[in-house]
Amino acid sequence: MIHLLVRDAVLLTMDPDRPDPFRGWFSVDDDGRIAAVEAGDPPPSVLAGLPADRVLDAAGKLVGPGFVSSHSHLFTSASRGLGMDQSLYGWIEAMTRYTDAGDADDVYWFTRHGAQDFLRNGITSAYDFTSAGLPFTAGAARYEAALPETAFTHAQLRAKADAGLRHVHSVMLGQGDVSAADALAQLDEVVDAAGDVDPALHLGLAVSGTVQWAESRDAATLEVSAMRRHGLLNQPHFLETPHDVEAQQSRFAWYADAGALGPDLVFGHFIQTTDEIIAAAAAAGCGMSWQPMSNGRLASGVARIPRIRELGMRVGIGLDDQSCTDVSDPFGNMRTALALVRATTHDPGALPVRDVLDLHTRGSAEVLGVDDRVGTLRVGRFADFLVVDPRDPDTGPVWDAYGTYVLACSLRNLHQVWVGGRLVADGTRLTDPDAATVVDEVHDRLEKLAAQVDAPR
Repeated sequence: MIHLLVRDAVLLTMDPDRPDPFRGWFSVDDDGRIAAVEAGDPPPSVLAGLPADRVLDAAGKLVGPGFVSSHSHLFTSASRGLGMDQSLYGWIEAMTRYTDAGDADDVYWFTRHGAQDFLRNGITSAYDFTSAGLPFTAGAARYEAALPETAFTHAQLRAKADAGLRHVHSVMLGQGDVSAADALAQLDEVVDAAGDVDPALHLGLAVSGTVQWAESRDAATLEVSAMRRHGLLNQPHFLETPHDVEAQQSRFAWYADAGALGPDLVFGHFIQTTDEIIAAAAAAGCGMSWQPMSNGRLASGVARIPRIRELGMRVGIGLDDQSCTDVSDPFGNMRTALALVRATTHDPGALPVRDVLDLHTRGSAEVLGVDDRVGTLRVGRFADFLVVDPRDPDTGPVWDAYGTYVLACSLRNLHQVWVGGRLVADGTRLTDPDAATVVDEVHDRLEKLAAQVDAPR
């Protein structure tokens, strides 16, 4: 049965097997998946007997798939505007000043705040790192040697599900002097907990690799054991900061020697590379996640995207921490990506406009291994889509739909966000009846934590 019919839209399906864009329609089944996508007008047989409230007339609107963030830290949504003039490690210390004092219940609300912020801004699926609860020592560039508390991990999982955000839930393994048996046993517990989450929202589990900060090769060996134990993707933050570059680069061999290189290893950031590292990663089928706005904000550098793509690596785009992109704006993230690549290569063709939209939708879904469910408007995929109105406010004539969508539109033109064929954001208003409660909880909790942290000693 048709749950929703979208008609008279200019569709940017991001389907690699059909030409885009085109004026057309698509229908959504009761299970929230796309049943049909066609050019032109829907036939009378589709319209017959369909109630008016099941028909969305998108005349004059651009309709594209929900954005997919291939690299996110949702719990940081409550820490924006901190570490304003710091690079990576100084920023981490400033950004976690108050959240590190919180408990698992606090982190639940911080994460839910981040998830609903994503949804409001058209990001309908996200890879989420869940390192809250394991403090980072900036001076030593190390996480504390400990097993992460599963209460924090479970709280972040529940928060994403309660907000209605599709997600890949990425967990950090035990750090430092922790036995592999204990770390893997804890991972088993997280796997069991994920089984209770709606599979339509929970797109999978992953490992948050930590070799960039590890003290020995054992970290890479443990990550490979975890990946193979449960068939998990691994996305490490790797070659990110411009400091101690040689030490970072030397650890690529740790992954290679541990047998980690392959399609299930996705390098997050991957900026401080060499020709040899890129070639080896590409030959093994590895992917990467690119965070252009974050990399600029933290002075991390510019990833060599044209070369990485030329060698065949799969690339997705992420919004990273909401406290280092500050505004979770996928439109701004795309334009930042274009500006960085074109400015550093002196070549406007180094990253075409359509390609950057593809990287933030289908490409991100592909690199995360979830493109069978999200990232495009194709039959069988979830009906996660955006209605963008280039006439409100007016951006002028639409000479090219991709050009207008990527270069001229922004969050102010984002008219509606739909997940599974159900409206989740109408303008700036979320349909979640608990949205205001989430905001109140975050502000109240941060006020108390700040008073506690900043109290005279």
